[in-house]
Amino acid sequence: MEVLEAIRTRRSIRSYRSDPVPDELITKVLEAGQWAASASNAQPWSFVVFTDPEVKRQVTRGFAYGWFLDEAPVGIVVAVNPNGSTCPIQDGSLAVGNMMLAAHALGLGTCWINPGFQDDRVKEALGIPRDWRLICALSLGYPAESPSKLRKKLTDIAFTEKWGNSFNPLATS
Repeated sequence: MEVLEAIRTRRSIRSYRSDPVPDELITKVLEAGQWAASASNAQPWSFVVFTDPEVKRQVTRGFAYGWFLDEAPVGIVVAVNPNGSTCPIQDGSLAVGNMMLAAHALGLGTCWINPGFQDDRVKEALGIPRDWRLICALSLGYPAESPSKLRKKLTDIAFTEKWGNSFNPLATS
């Protein structure tokens, strides 16, 4: 799948088939995160992959939203060392974006699940150091749904030279 097509067609998946995800595909998704851009190439992230149903239940209980993580064949928590970069949250988020696009290109679905409910519970369940920051959990598996959403018009969200001047690449100067 070409990258621009992947960007346009990727959607958040909250319903998964029970088919297991081969280790080869999980590795490709993780490698996409590994190759993300980061400030000063610091790469402050770590990825914890889990498939055990009990671990998934423990992690799911640590998030305010994301009940579907229990039903996904694979979960991945992305954490960053807050002292490992000048921009650890942005760096970790870039890694997650790469992982989501790679998963989609491989025929898998993902959904970003926000932390912030009981981070310590998640860190304890996965052995993540207490001083690290959680970026998110990703549910991962073969989609059992095909959601579609429209996007805002580019002219409503992009501006030229100054806020409010609608972006119009066809306009002549």
